[in-house]
Amino acid sequence: MPRYLLAWPALLLAGCSLIPDYQRPALPTAAHYPGTTAADSHMRPVAADDWRQVFHDPALRQLLDQALANNRDLRVAALTVESYRAQYRIQRAALLPQVDASAQRDRERIPASLTGTGAAVITDTDSVTLGISAYEVDLFGRVRSLRDQALLTYLGSEEARRSVQLSLITSVASAYLTLRADQALLDLAGQTLAADEQSLRLTTRQRQTGTVSALDQVQARTPVYSTRAAQARYRRQVAEDLNQLTALVGTPLADIPSGLALDQPPLASLPAGLPSDLLQRRPDIRQAEYQLQAANAAIGAARAAFFPSITLTATAGTSSSELSGLFRGGSGSWVFEPQLSVPIFTAGSLRASLDYARLQENVQVANYEKAIQGAFQEVADGLAARATYQRQLQAQRDLVAANERYYRLAQHRYRSGLDSNLVFLDAQRSLFTAQEGLITDQLAQWVAEVNLYGALGGGWPAPPQG
Repeated sequence: MPRYLLAWPALLLAGCSLIPDYQRPALPTAAHYPGTTAADSHMRPVAADDWRQVFHDPALRQLLDQALANNRDLRVAALTVESYRAQYRIQRAALLPQVDASAQRDRERIPASLTGTGAAVITDTDSVTLGISAYEVDLFGRVRSLRDQALLTYLGSEEARRSVQLSLITSVASAYLTLRADQALLDLAGQTLAADEQSLRLTTRQRQTGTVSALDQVQARTPVYSTRAAQARYRRQVAEDLNQLTALVGTPLADIPSGLALDQPPLASLPAGLPSDLLQRRPDIRQAEYQLQAANAAIGAARAAFFPSITLTATAGTSSSELSGLFRGGSGSWVFEPQLSVPIFTAGSLRASLDYARLQENVQVANYEKAIQGAFQEVADGLAARATYQRQLQAQRDLVAANERYYRLAQHRYRSGLDSNLVFLDAQRSLFTAQEGLITDQLAQWVAEVNLYGALGGGWPAPPQG
């Protein structure tokens, strides 16, 4: 007999897999980011994903450490990972037979009408067995497909935890920067209010001496009330920012230590060029691909359900009417029960299950492509913001400088009696508005940098090797 005919039973018992060959879908985005070339998007290796190498502000680092230790969303994500890991271990265990041992004692009374001797009989039976119950021989890979699906789901949950962690880091950084900006706006409102009140006192004295009109005095009160309203608004925003930061950190914040000033960079500078491996860096994209692969494995399990299944039940043991005779010669017993199950008529349920598995794979393909498109947009938005904020901030700084000169000249001319109070009040208001705009634009720039950090999957590209 040819040798290959002798080998087929061993190959059959080794099992096969009906999981379709996985192929990563084509990218549904352009080859490179807007405003860049292909050379810009294919760069050197990236640095390790360590947020401590990116964020320089010591106060922010302290808050991030607390958040990573206490945030409840991150804790739930970590526990979810452990639960999926346990499910994978359960499914993996189904590949091996489970051996059980049992000991049993039966005592039975048989009535006289059934014994045939006219007298009731009491029987005792002791038994000890060791066996395998309903072990499925995985000829067509159904159990392994379910194991692979559980493994990929577990790996996807780990990427989901990383995604929650990355989102937490960016949220804490943005909330901290917003708090710093609102504190700066509150300080600015306090300084402006002091200047407005001083101007009002000066105008009041001039009114008492008759050098200005009642209208001038009323006009001098307007910026005082307006700045007081702004001060109250910023005080409320600071309290709300602190509440939001406390919720993100997950522990009460008695006091936030002093950090870098708002005009000092809280993040490391992004080197020229971009990483091209978003598919490897972004945890949400990696999670979507694991979910797609899990759906692909589920198709293999659905396919295998069309084929016969073999289950084995086997026990071996000993039994005796007396406990002392359990292990004597002749008391042994065994049972071997292989069972073959062939689906013949299932009313279309197996076909529907396979169709469902294929549809779920299509859903996961769409989710994977959506994740890539979302990541591409976030990076593109971050690059657009990064390219324009520097010019916007410089223009705003020039505007503040111009308004400061305007304010000093208007103040001098007003106190010298050369201009009316209206010109001076307009200069005060223009300066306050320009300074507010500078703080707001500075905040927007840093938040855009934080969002770009998250869009790139955490961390910056490694600096070029000289």
